Amino acid sequence: MENLLITGGAGFIGSNFVHHILDKYPDCKVIVYDKLTYAGNLDNLQDVADDPRYSFVRGDICDMEFVEDVVQEHKVDGIVNFAAETHVDRSILEPGSFIQTDVYGTHVLLEAVRKFGLRRMVHISTDEVYGSVVEGSSVETDNLLPNSPYSASKAGADLMCRAYHVTYGVPVVITRGSNNFGPYQYPEKVIPLFITNALDDKPLPLYGDGLNVRDWLYVLDHCDAIDLMLHEGRDGEIYNVGSNHELTNLELTETILELMGKPKSLIQFVEDRPGHDRRYSLDSTKIHGLGWRPNHAFENALEGTVRWYTENRWWWEKIKSGAYDNYYERQYGTRRVLTGS
Repeated sequence: MENLLITGGAGFIGSNFVHHILDKYPDCKVIVYDKLTYAGNLDNLQDVADDPRYSFVRGDICDMEFVEDVVQEHKVDGIVNFAAETHVDRSILEPGSFIQTDVYGTHVLLEAVRKFGLRRMVHISTDEVYGSVVEGSSVETDNLLPNSPYSASKAGADLMCRAYHVTYGVPVVITRGSNNFGPYQYPEKVIPLFITNALDDKPLPLYGDGLNVRDWLYVLDHCDAIDLMLHEGRDGEIYNVGSNHELTNLELTETILELMGKPKSLIQFVEDRPGHDRRYSLDSTKIHGLGWRPNHAFENALEGTVRWYTENRWWWEKIKSGAYDNYYERQYGTRRVLTGS
């Protein structure tokens, strides 16, 4: 791809993917398209802001007219869609915004791919669409059984992608990743929240009994998988992306505290959230068949993540203090805005 539109590219996984693409492909131009809601942060991209191959567009993926204008103006070849409302707790409080962004916004992007004949769209989904997995591991053909408004909205987006491929022949590939962690992750998510709380000797709020199980995937390994899907994935197919490193949330929390030399007394058990899935597990045999494997050992990646948050207080302190609340609205207003080269 020569001109790649990366929606949600100022967020956690999206910004890591921008760095990955610019580092790996010297002839590729990236156009980051992001609404800059609470989790979108241009600090994530400040080190590439002066790169002539990078452009930033502030916009909403639900704005069909503007999306199409950007696709045409930048001669976009392909789209990687990270844009989504993602936090389960927030989806319980305000499900409507998740349906709007995750389902309708995906429809807008698929329409742009169809209308302008783009070469491919990669849609980033989640293991949560399979629902809680008591035993074994989810395969791509399993039924979707989402249990939260967030996972239901992501399942709806996946089905929209399938429908556009079957009905219109739109070249779209879906990835379903397990829990990601790494640099630039918004500190409401469990790993950055617990690391940053522990740095300040604050309690680590652990839901329920702490025995919910998650598979942990380092974000740069996920970026490798998405890159592979962009170039070698098969249109209309779904690919699970997991690391096969499952931990209970309690084990994860204790590991973080051990790495940081902090006491387990910081763990504070809190009331479980509604519809909290007990376990996710992915069978990634399909993407393994294309040669992908995680390159980062979990222990090393977690240690590096702890180190990153320890060394980058400037990044997360202003987020947790609320200093960034409505920052971009104050800077840009609510208008859609084109900046960069």
